[in-house]
Amino acid sequence: MDFIKSIGLYFTFEFYFVLALISLLLLIQVIYYLVVYLKPYKYEKKRVKEAHSISDLAPVSVVIASKNESESLIKNLPAILEQDYPNFEVVVVNMGSTDETDMTLKELGLKYPNLYHTFVPSGAEDVNNKKLALTIGIKAAKNDNLLFTEPYCKPTSNKWIEEFAIAFADNKEIVLGYNKINIKHDFAMSGFVKYDNLIHHTKFLSMAIMGKPFMGIGRNLAYKKSMFFEEKGFSSVLLFDDGEDDLFINSVASNRKVGVVVSSDSVTQTDTVDSFKVWKSLKSKYLNGKKFYKGSSSFVFWLDLATRNVFYLAVVLSIVYGFLVSNFAIVSLAVIAFVIHLSVSLFVINKLNGLFGNTKIHLNLMWYEFLYQLNNFRFKNKAKIRKRKR
Repeated sequence: MDFIKSIGLYFTFEFYFVLALISLLLLIQVIYYLVVYLKPYKYEKKRVKEAHSISDLAPVSVVIASKNESESLIKNLPAILEQDYPNFEVVVVNMGSTDETDMTLKELGLKYPNLYHTFVPSGAEDVNNKKLALTIGIKAAKNDNLLFTEPYCKPTSNKWIEEFAIAFADNKEIVLGYNKINIKHDFAMSGFVKYDNLIHHTKFLSMAIMGKPFMGIGRNLAYKKSMFFEEKGFSSVLLFDDGEDDLFINSVASNRKVGVVVSSDSVTQTDTVDSFKVWKSLKSKYLNGKKFYKGSSSFVFWLDLATRNVFYLAVVLSIVYGFLVSNFAIVSLAVIAFVIHLSVSLFVINKLNGLFGNTKIHLNLMWYEFLYQLNNFRFKNKAKIRKRKR
């Protein structure tokens, strides 16, 4: 009787309330991780790569807009121009560069006959210079299948173009890919930068796999030239200083056939992030633009962060309360729930890291999650994208 009575002291109403609350929040979080965030990994593992004769795949035009990126072009263009694909061209649009870009392109053109370059006319509107440059490149492209990246990016495989061409062969009009941040010299926040990049890509790739595409990133993105002109080019995003990739895809994807490529051969990598400041300039471009996204994606990921924050708060308060009232059943429950959440999140994050060739994350994940929310809050108010007045 004394034993039963002592058990009753722990399994109180407060215990069952905490059990119900934390279990519900934990269940929601586990669903997010295993159903939403793990999507790219499961998609690639289950993908049956159809046998395509490479000679039967459609030709591809790679389009790059460049301004004062001569050194990046020298470093990265060969990896694109030497792709193992029989029929492709690379079109580089010089956006009024004042460095050696023009000379660099001419010299590379002597070695690579499939390299073409053009330029943005002088006196063109500065605000939408990138959109104008891409439009010029798209018009100059000979092929309907267009693949986009940036001068400071390069493919991690010589099968990069082929992976996107296969997706186009599956009747896709838009194809989204992953861009890896490759940091050669670690800095104070380099681990977090890689984590943030992984989560950012995982969100839009997962939603696209689930049939709810909401954005893409111009560092690894493809779509059809015919689709671009059917949508009247960038007319839907001309009121924004940026948005030629994420907001453009958001505005047109709901009515189009969207695919993803997440194989190791389809990845591009960025080597220029050598400080937190450089990463912030890349990151801030997208944060404020989120408020203009159409569709349910904003709510989906708001619910994820909201339930995660409430879960962590409930765990901390339960542990504190459990110690104050000497109810160690509540303390144990909270600790077990936290360990389960951490284990599931580490499992999923590291599966994704393995898929995209990133290094594993360990207990520093807890710190990264805190920084992720803190930096999103800080940066979105300083983002460079803003809606222009008519």
